Amino acid sequence: MRTAQPKKRNYSAMKLPEAMQLVGRESLTRWRLDAPTRLPDKDLQAHLQRLEVFDLESTEQAKTLLIDALFAEIVFNYPKLKIWKSEPLETDTLTGTADYLMAPRRAYLATPLLCVTEAKRDDFEKGRVQCLAEMVVCQWNNRQSNLDVDIYGIVSNGQGWRFYKLTRASDAYETNQYGIEDLPGLLGALDYVCGECAKNVP
Repeated sequence: MRTAQPKKRNYSAMKLPEAMQLVGRESLTRWRLDAPTRLPDKDLQAHLQRLEVFDLESTEQAKTLLIDALFAEIVFNYPKLKIWKSEPLETDTLTGTADYLMAPRRAYLATPLLCVTEAKRDDFEKGRVQCLAEMVVCQWNNRQSNLDVDIYGIVSNGQGWRFYKLTRASDAYETNQYGIEDLPGLLGALDYVCGECAKNVP
């Protein structure tokens, strides 16, 4: 007689205390990025101006227009990296879907899983919970492949961006919010995180 497998829990329904329990910490450490500013090129500036014809406030789908534009600007410069969208992400006990998942640039998704991003309309608290859980899931999957690297995370509503890091020792870090109104500062922070991810590709 086969034993019934326990049902996996969807981490999108978690609260912050549960996510912190997954991380194994009671609080997040403030993270100040040592990142130089990065000026946007003219193509990005023109693209962002064209996006103003859309309502960029009402839905999560609208927010992804801005997120996609900034990722395309920065990740393009890192040939080792590729972004997967709406990717299932799970462990033996947890399940869910990452809005964005950064991994090595291959024809298929494979470890090391490097960075997750949650696109939220304006609910940064919910985004933080999901981001933390997904970072733990990435860490678990990497360790199943005998890979142990720092994991990065991002929560964004398009205009505001917060960055996270989960170290190999399970220390968890969170930045203050970066705003698109300071585009050079935001691009510098995103470039820094992508650069750190690229270093972790074998």
